[in-house]
Amino acid sequence: MKVLSMTVFGAEEKCASCIHLPSARETMEWLDAAISRKFPEVSLKIEYVDIDMPGEDELHVRLAESIRDDEYFYPLVLLNDEIVAEGNPNLKDIFAKIEKWNENNPVSE
Repeated sequence: MKVLSMTVFGAEEKCASCIHLPSARETMEWLDAAISRKFPEVSLKIEYVDIDMPGEDELHVRLAESIRDDEYFYPLVLLNDEIVAEGNPNLKDIFAKIEKWNENNPVSE
């Protein structure tokens, strides 16, 4: 089975412009369910990163700081460390990225 890494950055408090949208954690759960249904052959490894406590991973720290500096909106969604969505993620765009990744990463037999 192929393994795809998804990282969702967010905060416990919703951003002012996101008040009517799901939280970053809810978005992560929704993406997990939608991706798992559409791509059952892909094993999704999911990680949530709180922008106020990003841990010690260099990429996480850098992106959390960029979000706090308003360079990106959250939730910020990464697939295999590539930014694929920010703010209110578009499922169609994310599916297109996964399809491309799927084509370039055939299952070894």
